[in-house]
This record gives sequence, structure tokens and C-alpha cells, in this order.
Amino acid sequence: MPVHNTINYIEFPMTDRDATMDFYSTAFAWSFTKWGDDYLSFEGAGIDGGFNGTGSAKVCDPGVLAVLYSGDLAQTRQAVLDAGGKILQEPFEFPGGRRFHFQDPNGNELAVWSEQ
Repeated sequence: MPVHNTINYIEFPMTDRDATMDFYSTAFAWSFTKWGDDYLSFEGAGIDGGFNGTGSAKVCDPGVLAVLYSGDLAQTRQAVLDAGGKILQEPFEFPGGRRFHFQDPNGNELAVWSEQ
């Protein structure tokens, strides 16, 4: 069960789907679900996560995307703004819920999702 204000999903950039699956399944015994040509979710890493190859993925930009869970997406969005964060992508729907992306004061990009 997701816990409010905790990291519960991590997303890495991906430039080669097959090489990514081969490497992580061989090195760490992770298993994968393919979501089209540009997205993989993984299991067996101790945290849920995925590899995103949409667009022209670069390992250093945007880098790893930590995704936090919220029981109240609107409240968390406002809390990010109140704390000095910058909204990079307004809430949008995806299979399973909604999420938004923000930038922290250091320039790191993170996201927050909810079933709402």
C-alpha cells in the first residue's frame, strides 16, 4: 500500500530497451513488463520502478526521476509551491492515476502521483 509523502517509484532514462532488460535481468535478476517500445516497469529491486525511453532519452538529463506518492495530489502540489518548488508539468492522467512534475531548489526534477 503506498504511503503518503514517501518515494514509492523510481524511473530511469532508457536508450536501449533490450540491452536494459538483458543487463538488469542478468546482473540483478529483475523481471520486466513491457509497456510498448519506450517503457519498461521492473520488479525485484526492492522498490517499484521503470525505464523510460520516450523522446531522446539522455542519462544525465533529466536523469533519475524519483516519484513520490500522495493521498491528496492537489494538497501536495500546493505544498511544493509553498515550499519554493517550481511546477514543471501540471497534473496529468496516466494509466493508474494522475501525476505532476516539479523542480526542487537544487534543480532536481521529481514527480508526485496519486490514484485521484
